[in-house]
Amino acid sequence: MSSPFLDRPASDRVAENHLAFALRDGFPVSEGHTLLIPKRLVATWFDATRDEHLALLDLADLVKADLDRTLAPDGYNLGVNVGPAAGQTVMHLHLHLIPRYAGDVPDPRGGVRHVIPDKANYLLPKPEPPR
Repeated sequence: MSSPFLDRPASDRVAENHLAFALRDGFPVSEGHTLLIPKRLVATWFDATRDEHLALLDLADLVKADLDRTLAPDGYNLGVNVGPAAGQTVMHLHLHLIPRYAGDVPDPRGGVRHVIPDKANYLLPKPEPPR
């Protein structure tokens, strides 16, 4: 198993700690979209150790603080895709830290639920089913 993240030069890293590193996403959802990646090649969140989980979460706090200072987003999405059915295309665990900005979408309610559009904004009234 190989990883495009491990192939990137260390100079591309925006932050790191003893078990994880951060890279800006190559296909960002928004400005500052960052990937948090364990240094050990593991496929999913559930394959990582507790120490790797904690290192990734510590790195999320560090990167968020930097993004708050430099880009001042209005919110964040933090998520991970586990397996192809969930949209994982690179089989090396990576958490997405996605800055969100007021007005970047017409109605952000539902957040990550938008991966299945009909389930996204559960607060909107549902259309009447056909008779």
